[in-house]
Amino acid sequence: MTYFIHPTSIIDENVSIGEGSKIWHFCHILSGSVIGTNCSFGQNCMVGPNVIIGNNLKAQNNISIYEGVRICDDVFLGPSVVFTNVINPRAFISQKSEFRPTLIKNGASIGANATIICGVEIGEYAFVGAGSVVTQNIPNFALYVGNPARHIAWVDKAGQRLIFNEKMIAYDSYDDTMYRLHNNHIEIISENL
Repeated sequence: MTYFIHPTSIIDENVSIGEGSKIWHFCHILSGSVIGTNCSFGQNCMVGPNVIIGNNLKAQNNISIYEGVRICDDVFLGPSVVFTNVINPRAFISQKSEFRPTLIKNGASIGANATIICGVEIGEYAFVGAGSVVTQNIPNFALYVGNPARHIAWVDKAGQRLIFNEKMIAYDSYDDTMYRLHNNHIEIISENL
């Protein structure tokens, strides 16, 4: 086995787990899920059926990732992040045909205790502040906070606020990538990896 599963965790049949991934205490990975390489799940996490997770996910304790959620590469989920998959749940009505997809794109970070209402996309390298409630799509590199979450700044790959010059150009603190703010969106002008 090229990954680690704590003995208290339950892995259903028909699950794919990538090399180097770690699943810690009291987790449950349900059938049909795909987990990429080098992912880490803290204590008491659940991955629902048919969930697809990319590489290098860092999921802290007490997170349930329900069917309908897709997570791309290099995503951070703080402790007790909440996902949903039905917009108007009722205990007495079966609504499995009404799951709304949620997409978390590459490099995004979601802070502790944030709630992600189903049917949204969180953009690449976006940052959702702790305790925020996301009810709308979040653009790439955007910092959103509050309830409901609102846009307050732009961030770089390291999660630091971007400071724009008079030409609306900013540089990434992580790798010196050059960005331009244009029509309220971030454009990458050059990448310096």
